[in-house]
Amino acid sequence: MNFIIILTATSLLLSLIFSRQKTLIGLKKGLTMFVNLLPVLLVVIILISIILYLVPNDMIIRYFGKEAGFLSYIAAAIIGSIALIPGFIAYPLAGVLVKSGVSYAVIAIFITTLMMVGFISIPLEAKYFGMRIAIIRNTLFLVGALIIGSIIGLMF
Repeated sequence: MNFIIILTATSLLLSLIFSRQKTLIGLKKGLTMFVNLLPVLLVVIILISIILYLVPNDMIIRYFGKEAGFLSYIAAAIIGSIALIPGFIAYPLAGVLVKSGVSYAVIAIFITTLMMVGFISIPLEAKYFGMRIAIIRNTLFLVGALIIGSIIGLMF
């Protein structure tokens, strides 16, 4: 973490040296983006916190832990395939779930399907690429996510 802070500070300083005006414009744009994302991010963090508070940790570990088996892979794939969660929220959520005892394999499947499979968006995708291509693409990525999760499960 310290390395990232030092790298960011150094990059900012170099940017200020080369072009103060462009750096200030970039900082303003970044701050505006952060302020626009903050309400959504806070709402999601609050909802996740409430859900994690209400769902017992033992239940999370039982259904999504290392001993949960292949059904936890399927559940993670289904949830990831239908959820519409942006990456900037999904990755911190994954960190919280890992700390709660969810296996790396399940997280890998969840994140992979979340980013690459979209069963809810198939009608929109079919409109542009055709139903056959949309189903083939989503099916291949779903199988790929299960393979990735299985490999991660063997490694960790």
